[in-house]
Amino acid sequence: MIGNDGEQPVLFQQVADYTAPRWPDPAYPQQFHLDIAVDDLDAGEAAVRAIGATRLEGGGKTFRVFADPASKPFCLVTE
Repeated sequence: MIGNDGEQPVLFQQVADYTAPRWPDPAYPQQFHLDIAVDDLDAGEAAVRAIGATRLEGGGKTFRVFADPASKPFCLVTE
């Protein structure tokens, strides 16, 4: 669990027989999706790629889509 008492925590659980999502294939849907705010998309992309993320299709001027090493999609977003 990430978060403190009184905040909105994020809880992760391991599941048996995990099936990875395939972005954007609805036959293999995402179980959750995080939008992570960054000040600079290029710097954020470099940081997440350095720890194993891969860039996925999609995105725009203010966000980019990635997958973590277990294939779960997430976005880096700017305001």
